[in-house]
Amino acid sequence: MKQMLELNVRTVIKLSEIERLIKKHRIMVPPPSRQTLIRMCETGIFETVTESPGRSGWLVYEDSFVTWVEKLNVGR
Repeated sequence: MKQMLELNVRTVIKLSEIERLIKKHRIMVPPPSRQTLIRMCETGIFETVTESPGRSGWLVYEDSFVTWVEKLNVGR
């Protein structure tokens, strides 16, 4: 009998990678500071894996970052 394992795994991105993507693709000029990005995690703008970052830093769900970028482009 075949067993199918269905996993709905959400991709996560380190906050440092988000910072790099914003700069590389010029999503916002000037780019937000690290403190601003952390506040965005704390306030729920970016959906994070946990409330407190721990040793590995902030881990943001990729889909919440993409949603934020798409909202920036709505007004253009």
